[in-house]
Amino acid sequence: MLEDLLGSQNLEAVFGPHAVEGVWPLPQAFTSSPERYPVNSQDFYFVYGRQSAAQQGCSVLDTAFKRYFSLIFPDHNSGSPADRLSWTIYLVPFCVPDNLSISAGKASLNAETVWGAVRGLETFSQLVYQDDFGSYFVNKTEIDDFPRFQFRGILLDTSRHFLPVQAILKTLDAMAYSKFNVFHWHIVDDPSFPYQSSTFPDLSSKGAFHPMTHIYTQSDVRRVISYARLWGIRVLPEFDSPGHTTSWGKGQPGLLTPCYKGGTPSGTFGPVNPALPSTYRFMARLFKEVSSVFPDSYVHLGGDEVDFHCWRSNPDVRVFMQKMGFGGDFTKLEAFYIENIVNITSALNKTSIVWQDVFDYHERVSTPQQIWDLQVVKAGLRVILASPWYLDQPGPTHNWARYYTVWPLAFKGSEEQKKLVIGGEVCMWGEYVDATNLTPRLWPRASAVAERLWSDEKQTSSVDKAFPRLQDFRCKLLRRGIQAEPLYVGHCKHEYQGI
Repeated sequence: MLEDLLGSQNLEAVFGPHAVEGVWPLPQAFTSSPERYPVNSQDFYFVYGRQSAAQQGCSVLDTAFKRYFSLIFPDHNSGSPADRLSWTIYLVPFCVPDNLSISAGKASLNAETVWGAVRGLETFSQLVYQDDFGSYFVNKTEIDDFPRFQFRGILLDTSRHFLPVQAILKTLDAMAYSKFNVFHWHIVDDPSFPYQSSTFPDLSSKGAFHPMTHIYTQSDVRRVISYARLWGIRVLPEFDSPGHTTSWGKGQPGLLTPCYKGGTPSGTFGPVNPALPSTYRFMARLFKEVSSVFPDSYVHLGGDEVDFHCWRSNPDVRVFMQKMGFGGDFTKLEAFYIENIVNITSALNKTSIVWQDVFDYHERVSTPQQIWDLQVVKAGLRVILASPWYLDQPGPTHNWARYYTVWPLAFKGSEEQKKLVIGGEVCMWGEYVDATNLTPRLWPRASAVAERLWSDEKQTSSVDKAFPRLQDFRCKLLRRGIQAEPLYVGHCKHEYQGI
């Protein structure tokens, strides 16, 4: 399932006794007292409990311990923590919700999976603060937590502008700080095909902006997937077709539909040609490779914004439609194409996700839909809400409230229908976004969406109450090297240093 496997672990952090504004996103149940305890980096260590299902050697948690030590104590530089600290965490079959308890000299985290433990470490890291003299403290705290929605995603478009791998990794860092758990990689589109296919190398050598500098090698992809995994983030690849495929045609002759004008070829091309058997042979080979390179059980097939003009102009396509009994209904032709691609990916044990256009065209698929309105749930399909959270257009940072005050289940429907909304996604399309402005355009506005998808709606309905916490969280992002835009007039104790 597309969900956070909320963790069963018991984590203990042991430490030697101006509080934080709170945690972002807000936990489901959170109580904190003025009683505070000092936290000394020299005496601080993590411990795997004796009853834990995971022990030292668990790559996800071993890495998380090192990572969060540095995040909790950013100015600690007297030797490697690995030289002095013992790490211990308990992975035991506790039931959700996850529980974080902080008392004098000890913090314990109970969670069901390693991913839940990683989320709990993020929560703990936000609770530790420094006074004006540089000493660290944490207040007595009790937290029970779990995400409201299973799917909490961010889409990056790497076709309209190429994003260097480092920019993607930095985004994954920031996603983890806000407890996002799905990276939707819209890797190819009309403008460029940067994915370097081992089966069809011409797709990138002829379809990328540059065949050497503006591509993602298989090694690059593995690096992103491995990095994301250690943050508890899934990588969902999207190879959108039959539309949005102009760049595909440069490296795969015969794939796109030749457009006609006045009964003769115009020299231009439209969507993928759904009338040719060779199309499906190509797609079967490509998705076989994609399914091995991207190990997640889901793959996004796109299916949106298909322009029928070229298909309509092509005599061979029209003949095929008559043969298939489609008449002049091009939505049936697209349905035929999508069903074939879904069957190809299903045979590879992948579950497909498509954009809402596929449902609007009455195509007979039962895959999760990425949607613009919530009518799809009435057809009994699982949905991912996307339309309220397109952040690619420039706008004032204070419009974060616009994205915060989205109520995903505020539609007329039964409880069973509302359960079909499995989450939502921030979409960062690339027409006006590259590595120069990706981070400030995303953050902290995307964090507003993160809280909407994680937290209890009734507890987080007030923009005014959320503002000081988001301001505080934005300052945490700056100290962690995330170039998040300011929300309003003010300052952070640790301003962005360009790291």
